[in-house]
Amino acid sequence: MESHEAGISLLGSEVKSLYLGHGHLNDAFCRVLNGEIYLINADIEPYEKANVFQHERRRDRKLLMHRKEINTLDRKAMEKGLSLIPLSLYFKNGRVKVNVGLGKGKALYDKRDKIAQDDERREVERIRSQKFD
Repeated sequence: MESHEAGISLLGSEVKSLYLGHGHLNDAFCRVLNGEIYLINADIEPYEKANVFQHERRRDRKLLMHRKEINTLDRKAMEKGLSLIPLSLYFKNGRVKVNVGLGKGKALYDKRDKIAQDDERREVERIRSQKFD
C-alpha cells in the first residue's frame, strides 16, 4: 500500500480536541474535488472548554498537499480503481498530519470467503466448548 503525508486545515478547537485524543477516522475517506483533496466524514469531538466557537463534528476538512501529489493520487485512484483512505492522524513538530493511503477494496468473492472462514472458525470453537463441558 502506498501512503502519503498531508497537513490538514483545522480550527483551534479541533486541534485541542485532537491533542486530547478525541479524533476518529472510522468511516472517513478522502476525495479530490476541484484540484483539492478533502478529508470527509472524519469525527473530531467538540472541545469541551470552547463554549462559543464550537466546530462541526463531521465537517469536510481540506488536506494540504502539493498540487503534483494531489494530481498523482487522483490519477492513480481513477486509473486503477483505488480508494484514498486516511490511515492515521498524528502530531509532527506541533502540527497535525494525516497519513493518506491508496488502497483497493475487497471484491465480493473475497468477502464471501472471509465470511465462510469466520463461520467455520466459530463452529469449531462452539464444538470445542461443548466437548469440554
